[in-house]
Parts: sequence; structure tokens; C-alpha cells
Amino acid sequence: MSDAIKHECGIALIRLLKPLAYYKEKYGSAFYGVQKMYLLMEKQHNRGQDGAGFASIKLDVEPGQRYISRVRSVEQQPIQDIFAQINSRINTVLEKHPEYADDVNKQKENIPYIGELLLGHVRYGTFGKNSVESVHPFLRQNNWMHRNLIVAGNFNMTNNNELFQNLVDLGQHPKDKVDTITVMEKIGHFLDDEVAKIYKDLKKEGFNKKEATAEIHKRIRVGKILKRACKNFDGGYAMAGMMGHGDSFVLRDPAGIRPVYYYKDDEVVVVASERPVIQTVFNVPFDKVEELAPGHAIITKKNGTTNIKQILAPIERKACSFERIYFSRGSDAEIYKERKMLGKLIMPKVLKAIDHDTVNTVFSFIPNTAETSFYGMVEAAQDELNKQKTETILAEKDTLTDERLKEILAHRLRTEKIAIKDAKLRTFITEDSSRDDLVAHVYDITYGVIKPEDTLVIIDDSVVRGTTLKKSIIKMMDRLNPKKIVVVSSAPQIRYPDCYGIDMARIEDFIAFKAAVALLKETNKYDLIDSIYKKCLAQTELKDDEVQNFVKELYEPFTEEEISDKIGELLTSEDVNAEVKIIFQSVDKLHLACPDNLGDWYFTGDYPTAGGNRVVNRAFINFVEGNKQRAY
Repeated sequence: MSDAIKHECGIALIRLLKPLAYYKEKYGSAFYGVQKMYLLMEKQHNRGQDGAGFASIKLDVEPGQRYISRVRSVEQQPIQDIFAQINSRINTVLEKHPEYADDVNKQKENIPYIGELLLGHVRYGTFGKNSVESVHPFLRQNNWMHRNLIVAGNFNMTNNNELFQNLVDLGQHPKDKVDTITVMEKIGHFLDDEVAKIYKDLKKEGFNKKEATAEIHKRIRVGKILKRACKNFDGGYAMAGMMGHGDSFVLRDPAGIRPVYYYKDDEVVVVASERPVIQTVFNVPFDKVEELAPGHAIITKKNGTTNIKQILAPIERKACSFERIYFSRGSDAEIYKERKMLGKLIMPKVLKAIDHDTVNTVFSFIPNTAETSFYGMVEAAQDELNKQKTETILAEKDTLTDERLKEILAHRLRTEKIAIKDAKLRTFITEDSSRDDLVAHVYDITYGVIKPEDTLVIIDDSVVRGTTLKKSIIKMMDRLNPKKIVVVSSAPQIRYPDCYGIDMARIEDFIAFKAAVALLKETNKYDLIDSIYKKCLAQTELKDDEVQNFVKELYEPFTEEEISDKIGELLTSEDVNAEVKIIFQSVDKLHLACPDNLGDWYFTGDYPTAGGNRVVNRAFINFVEGNKQRAY
């Protein structure tokens, strides 16, 4: 994606099912879990670059011994930073007590961070806060072991204000209004309530306080706590939690918006946001890593028993298609095929744009994440070329000479590496004119492969704001002096804000929205803006499930191609000589390529939860009123 946008976060949870001595004997280290967590987090670094956090719990420790450890970082390389801190602490203890090197029990007693239960998180900050206090995991502390709660997640709640007010109505005084704190306190409240009820029952059964404390964790029903806590959640979420005594859970939202995968054997339970991460780190095949069903939680008790339980009734599956287009690592077998198919399915539009002239067309991609879609597009282009060769041979069969046949068969598709991102370049000057000049040089280009009669086709994952296209990519491509530049988006037009994880909150930032507004002005239909605004305002006091998305009406007067053409105009500066055309994937072709991941609300406005319609209307109200605040 040439336009940088914030991603979802990534989570990783490991529960070691054997004593630490087992891993020391089999794998040579009691730090097996820590090492695996480092790999899980690094392999998901693509999901979060603003911060990282790690927490661990030791099981069955004596009173007075530290059993919860946590470290977080917002350094430039946060994952490396937190594990450097962990290694430093480990090495410090081992240098001071070399006799611990072969004594797993002493290591567990005296070295922080090693334990049987580990939780990792990589973060993209969607609200602009990037202090260490905003980094997961979050910790809710208590002097009773089973009331300690650690939470990390990949989520946004559309109804956080409502959830916050629920806590206030319960008599709580939350320290912050961010959804992570709200979620943790909500779960923590029902955890406290569950513990209190169990303690009351145990007293009736004759247990004293100490005996009851040792018994409580056996009776805690994690599924019941989650059902009570999460029944009013509206959003997309993959939520992981650990309780101080050793129970753990990972919960997925009822629409399956955010991804969760897990693997279990007799040594370990591991959960992560991406399947290939688990495959690589634990060297297991594709079919051994399972997807957690929407509305379900994977729950592991302190005794190691693991169950999948339905917490919330699943609704229509709307797994985020952006995961497939861009966010998740392309090494997943299914995602790789889907991205190739996205490139293949858009080829008919490309052929129309180049007038089927494959002789004078060069195909390329930008950025590197679009390479897989590029392969699919090129395969489809090669099919077209083979078709053209066949038709030419059949048309000339009566006069065909050996030399002419060789000439026809020698025609190859022209593919080149045109753009190379200069990772070292930083736009360190904030003054607009100077900054724009630097942005224009973020990419280097390959000279000498484009002729003046050529059309240059560049495929991108998606076009969000179009800023980088206008200020850098198109201008750089134009320096090659092509006749025409065709920018191909493997994703449809992004028209509506996302409120479930991706940081796309302001509707006026989207180039498709800007194009529609420009067309309304040109066609004397701008009064539609006021009409939609009034309809959105009229809904502000309605319940979420009564709210409609009236912003859809903004796009109704125009065809998809009209908006695409206007986008092309808006992204073409006056100093660009080549003709520029922008092509977008259609929604139906997106669904064909990604049939099991139909979340498309940013393209269609069809939000999977009731809160989404409120968010899009608020975003439109903010646009009309000139309010720069976020819509959620």
C-alpha cells in the first residue's frame, strides 16, 4: 500500500503444558517459551511498529515470590528493545548466581519473565497516543492471585462511551476512557464477582479462608465471565487475557472481523493473529493450525485443559478483507492464492485501458507488498498474449512464413522492476514545499526500459488517500516519459471509515470521497451534502440498531468508473505529461477472490455491527462541520 495507514495490532499467547524442566531437557533451555514468544512477535512485526509488550505468569509459586512480569516499549525497535531488557535481566541473575544455570527450579524462583504462560503484543496506535502507558498488555493488579488480570488485544470498540458509562453506573472510577482499559475493567468486574460468589459458596461448604483461596481457581468459569462481560461489546476484536492463577483465554468477535489462529499439542497451546507465524515458529503444517470460530474463545485452565467455547452467538461472517489484501503476511497459503487472484481478476479492466496492446505495455508493481497481486495480473496478461499469438497465427496461416512465425512466438510480456523504495530517506523537513520535494523522491525508478510509445501499468494493493501517488509515484513514473500511466488498485475504492481496527477514521481523507464531492459540485448536486448531513444529525439520539448509513447516498448519482476517472484527475498534477488512468477492483471480484472473508464495509458501507453506521454518520457530520476529531 503506497499510502501508509495504521494497521491492526498483533497478539500472541503461549501456554506451556509441561514443567519448565521438560523444555530444558528436550530443547536445551528453560527459556523455551520466551524464545518462541520473541519469534512470534517478530514474525508479526508487520502488524505493529509503534510499540510492543510482553507479560508472563509463573504457576504454583510460593507466597512472596514474584509470579507476574511485564515489560513494554515504544522505542524505534520495540520488540528488540523489550527482549534486550529481558535478556539483560536473565543474564544479570545468571552472572550473579552461575549455580542457577542447570537448576530450573532456581531459575523459575529467581529470574523474571520465564514462566508457563506468556502473552505478547505488537501495537499500532490508532488514537495517536504512543506513550508506554498506551502499550499492551494492560495489567489489573490485586493481592489475590486469581483477581489479577492481564489483557492485550487487536480491537476497537464502536460503543466505548456506552461501555465506559456502564462501569461508572457500577460505581467504578476508571482511570482512562480508552477501550482497552474499559474492556479490561469490564472483564475484571465480572471476574471479581465470580470470585466473590465462589468464595461465598466455599465458606458455606466449610472451607477456611486459606483453603478457599487454593480452591477458587478450580471453580472459576472463564466462559461465564466472558459471556457476562462481552455481551454489549460492539466492534471487531481478538482479545487475549491471563489471570494471575494461570487461566487464559483468547476471544474473537461474533462477526470474525479480527483474525485468530491456534495450535495445540501435548507440549504447548499457542494462539496468534496469523496462521503462517505459528506454522513457521513451531514448524507445523497448514492443516494443524486452526482458525478460531467467530464468537468463540479458546480457554486454557490452570491444569492445562483446553476447550473452545461459544461466548457470543456468531452473526454473519465478515472477516476483514483488508487482512487478505494487505495486512497479513503473504506467506499464508490461502492469502497468497487470494492475492494472486485479485491481480488476475482485474486484468479485463487493464486490457481495456491498454486497448489490448501487450506489445507496447510494461507491467510492474508498487510497493513490494503488491508483488503477489502483480504475479496474478501477469499470469492473466500472459494468457491474453497467448490468445493474441494464436489469433495472429490463425489469421495469417495462409501466408505464414517461418520467419514471421518466429517473430510472433518471440513476443514476450514486458515486466520490469520500475520503482524501488528508498528506505533510508526520511521526510525530516516539515515545511510544506520542502517536504513535498522530499516525498517525491521516496521512490527511485529504473530508467531506460520505457519507450515513448509505451503504457506503464503499475499495480498497488489499494489506494486510500492517494497522497503518495500524487506527490511521488505518478510524478516519478512520468519522468520515464511513457505515453500513458495506468495505476491499478487490487482493492475496490475505499469510501467509508473503518472503526474495527484499521486507522481510517476521517472520511474526508479518502480520495474516493473527495472525487464524489468534486463530481457533486461539477454536476450542481452539492445540495445532497446538506440533505445527508440533516439525515445523519436526525439519528444522533437513536439506538445503534436503529441507525442507517445515509452516507451511501453521496455515491449513488455516479458510476464506479466516473468516480475512478475523477480520482485520476485529482491525482494528476499539471506538470505530469502522460495520460493517467486509475483502475479499481470491483467488490464482486473481491468477494470472488476472497470468498471466506467478506468484510467489505470500507468499500460498500455495509457495516457488520450496529455501531458502524453511527461511526460513518458521525464521520460525515464531522466533515460538514469542519470538525477534525475522530468519528469513534
